[in-house]
Amino acid sequence: MWNQTEEQAETPERTLVLRGVIAEDSWLDDKVTPGLFKEELDAGEGNVTVWINSPGGDCFAAAQIYNMLAAYPGKVTVKVDAVAASAATVVAMAGDEVQMSPVAMMMIHNPAMMAAGDHKAMEKAIEALRETKESIINAYASRTHLSRAKLSKLMEDETWMDARKAVELGFADRIIEPGASGESLPGETPAASLYSERECSRRIIGRLTEKYKPPEDTISPEKKEHAPTGRSVAELANRLQLIRQFI
Repeated sequence: MWNQTEEQAETPERTLVLRGVIAEDSWLDDKVTPGLFKEELDAGEGNVTVWINSPGGDCFAAAQIYNMLAAYPGKVTVKVDAVAASAATVVAMAGDEVQMSPVAMMMIHNPAMMAAGDHKAMEKAIEALRETKESIINAYASRTHLSRAKLSKLMEDETWMDARKAVELGFADRIIEPGASGESLPGETPAASLYSERECSRRIIGRLTEKYKPPEDTISPEKKEHAPTGRSVAELANRLQLIRQFI
């Protein structure tokens, strides 16, 4: 999500952290949304540094964030510390300067969507995907100055770029020097966990359990001491049902 320390809030230049999936809405408060982004961006003035560690998400939500950053009056520096993939690369293109950690990655690919219906509906879906791809290429072309045909081919091939390749193709301006002052975010979760099915499942279950846990019981300490230990069958059944819905 977007973070800002109290110390940073008192300085003209702010640091924001975009971490996680980009979406229009967030029902578990765990996604970056245009609404959340706008609140944080409008909360202060001066230059902004945006750290990105995101696997992507909704391309239309990313487009809204791109436009907000592009219109921001201060200088916008984008720094990719782990991964900027899919829709997250669209956000990155809005930076006046784009920097990448030497161990970071970028990935671009064709947009995708779910569609159902007859052949007319499928034709409309195909046309929508074509136009969506063209809008994404607009963002890439304005920064990289590569031909639209070259960018289209890179997207079709689902291209992964390390920092060196991203700079070579124009998606980034320079590589962040390791150990440089202010060039790291201590305590960040390694990006590898984004691709672990088990880790993602564990996080989802943890968030659901915390969000929907029952209120604290009101049993007195004396009665609780002699109460049977363990969980009831009903409680275990409810938890199992919850897990089945999200795994």
